[in-house]
Amino acid sequence: MNDKNRAVPDCCRHKTKERSEKEYKDLLNRLSRIEGQVRGVRSMLENNAYCTDILVQVSAVNAALNSFNKVLLANHLQTCVTEDIRAGHEESMDELIHLLPKLMK
Repeated sequence: MNDKNRAVPDCCRHKTKERSEKEYKDLLNRLSRIEGQVRGVRSMLENNAYCTDILVQVSAVNAALNSFNKVLLANHLQTCVTEDIRAGHEESMDELIHLLPKLMK
């Protein structure tokens, strides 16, 4: 462990991931669309839209977020988890096992 890592307590140390330009742009575009959808829901509320119309739009936001998660999880499995297992770091599998129930709520 280098001196830089020693100065940071374990509770504050976070993993990072270098993403390809394509992956980064795809994820960012998805989030931008979701942000637009959320702003649209807010606008509907501010303009006194009918409840069911808002609920339908919120459902679309949820679907978009689920789609974002699926893409991100697939990328994570194909890169981070696969690379860690190949390198003998089986704790990535434990991390994934703990993550999946959170994603399935």
